[in-house]
Amino acid sequence: TVQKRLERAKKQLAVNWGVLYLGHLPHGFYKDQLKGYFSQFGNVTQLQISRNKKTGRSKHYSFLEFDSFSVAEIVAETMNNYLVMVHILQCKVIPKDQIHPELWVGVNRKWRVVPMQRVARVKHNKIEQAKATKRLLRRQNDKKSKLKKLGISYNFDAVAY
Repeated sequence: TVQKRLERAKKQLAVNWGVLYLGHLPHGFYKDQLKGYFSQFGNVTQLQISRNKKTGRSKHYSFLEFDSFSVAEIVAETMNNYLVMVHILQCKVIPKDQIHPELWVGVNRKWRVVPMQRVARVKHNKIEQAKATKRLLRRQNDKKSKLKKLGISYNFDAVAY
């Protein structure tokens, strides 16, 4: 019966699309696997897997967009509480008014891990450079005051890194 309903839903015009929330995704079930698995129901137009910004690991939930809302409803009904790799999937259709406008931002970009060591190194170098500049200017002002005490009027520009 599900197969017949899918065939009928595919024949309808794809004017309105449907977005699914998939929760409790198992480890190793990523973009290619999701697209391959859910394309058996219908045309998957967009797929977004949520990831941790620091590590790049999956947060174990994703969003799928089908070209037909009726196909998305059938998929949600069929795949809710479905057992995949020892995890029970949660599958819900998201109403159009609850979809965040920035949900699909960066969907076609390849994920790149943030190089945390480089970020920490650059931050540390900025702090150290500011300290060195401050120390250099303080020493220069000390030299100016010593020269002034000796009665020598010598003017030189501020030196900095």
